[in-house]
Amino acid sequence: MKITKTKKWWGLIFLLLAIIISLAFYPLKPQDPIRYYERESGQLKTEKVAGEKWLKWLYYNPIGEASLWALAKRKLVSSIYGNMMDRTSSAKKIQPFVEEFDIDMSIAQEQKFNTFNDFFTRKLKEGARPIDTSSNIVVSPADGKILAYANMSRADFIIKGYRFDVFSFLDNPDLAQKYLDGALLIIRLAPVDYHRFHFPVSGNVSPNKKIDGDYYSVNPFALRKKAEIFCLNKREYTIISNPLFGDVVMAEVGATMVGSIIQTYKGSTINKGEEKGYFKFGGSTVVLLFKKSKIKVDEDLLIHTAKGYETTVKMGERIGERK
Repeated sequence: MKITKTKKWWGLIFLLLAIIISLAFYPLKPQDPIRYYERESGQLKTEKVAGEKWLKWLYYNPIGEASLWALAKRKLVSSIYGNMMDRTSSAKKIQPFVEEFDIDMSIAQEQKFNTFNDFFTRKLKEGARPIDTSSNIVVSPADGKILAYANMSRADFIIKGYRFDVFSFLDNPDLAQKYLDGALLIIRLAPVDYHRFHFPVSGNVSPNKKIDGDYYSVNPFALRKKAEIFCLNKREYTIISNPLFGDVVMAEVGATMVGSIIQTYKGSTINKGEEKGYFKFGGSTVVLLFKKSKIKVDEDLLIHTAKGYETTVKMGERIGERK
């Protein structure tokens, strides 16, 4: 056991040395900024990315890419970093993070936290995220930025030429076949977002299904280089059976530095807006799949996606209705 742990730590040390050397001798090529539509104002804005230099190094530097393959995409690195965020010493990172990314803490239930992960998984005050309770409305399951496709079989996903592979994603051919012509909604949570996820519709839920995988970043900088990430990363999903929307697949996707995906819901019957779970430290993603003709996705989301842009959404906010 001691030998194994020693090897792991030496691996991390070599990774850090590689980062230092590569940053010195391999300058990064400029990358287009991440642009998105702010839904409330309709304005096109530029995202401020946490860990931007690190992400660019991993995906656009030759040594970085080698390190990504060897270590960074693996559970070990994410688990170690996740554990670091559970230490009391990590609390000192909270205030600088809040200030740098202008996070509204007035809506948080608690104002003091023992660790960074306590802050990261914070709950919000009741009413901070109003839920559209109309039975014919689907709401966003999380705060984040959304991509929306009315028919995933007709739309290229993220990078031109790559189509979302629902068979690989669900790892269940019989289930995947039912969603081939259906709608696909992808909500990306950046590290600065509220990181609890909630049910988009009410209904009965199936047991949680877990699929092992890697821990690539889900940031657009990474997706531009490796579009199939969602079908490679660790993920888990449940099926929500609703009388209007049919069987809705709700999946959570892990990513680099995501310590864990924690499911908090109980029982087999849930209500729209009820908490389903949360991600520990790191940005990640919630994916929704609807069968053909079961949802009419809001037009603004489809238009922005067709242009190649995400749109900001808040948990509980309307994103579609019964078709």
